[in-house]
Amino acid sequence: MSLPYTLNADHPTQIGMVVLQSDETLERDLRRLLPLEAEVLVSRVPSAEVLTQASITEMEGNLTQAARLLPRSADCAAVGYGCTSGTAQIGAARVGKLISDGVRTKHVTEPVSALTAACRALGITRLALISPYVAAISDQLRHVLGAAGIRVTAFASFDEPKEESVVRISAQSLRRAAIEIGTTADCEAVFLSCTNLRTLDVIDAIEDEIGKPVLSSNQVLGWHLMQLAALMPPQNLPGRLWQSGR
Repeated sequence: MSLPYTLNADHPTQIGMVVLQSDETLERDLRRLLPLEAEVLVSRVPSAEVLTQASITEMEGNLTQAARLLPRSADCAAVGYGCTSGTAQIGAARVGKLISDGVRTKHVTEPVSALTAACRALGITRLALISPYVAAISDQLRHVLGAAGIRVTAFASFDEPKEESVVRISAQSLRRAAIEIGTTADCEAVFLSCTNLRTLDVIDAIEDEIGKPVLSSNQVLGWHLMQLAALMPPQNLPGRLWQSGR
């Protein structure tokens, strides 16, 4: 027996994400940040367990195919790419082109463009940067931010090359490092770089200690995706960033 059916004319706002194979944090964080009515569609891009310039270049070659694995019928209001250091090396414009070649969407963003937009919204031009990676990986991010008018006045790293360890850096370690650099550096805010770092639970506590905004890769990426998709953020999200548009 063939059953009759009708098709819904409306669908929820859809957000697409291309997440690194090695990332264990970003999907959970975005579902915490984005409003419940948003539908998050995720694809994974092959990535190495150790982030290097060579592994980022290899990942670049797979971005379009990863975007193609998002549902063909999807109508994504915005699509994000989940790698801060990867974007800095590949280039935001190049990332946007590679993603757009694979999926239909009006907007593509990533943590670097999101951070730049967040700094503009907050009036920040001097930033202290904390990264899990060695300086050789983070140097390009500092250069890209400088070109956007954001000076990195202090840099600190956990010097951890393995993604399986990055995701397990403790909240206490993040908080201690951010408070130290945020209170001693000539900065207007602190940025916790890397989508695999678990930062959301410590942002408010650090801000209370240093009296300055604290930004993180996943926080700014979620904020920018909502800006691009014209979504209203939920209440009580971590950080001063969410007050900038209210």
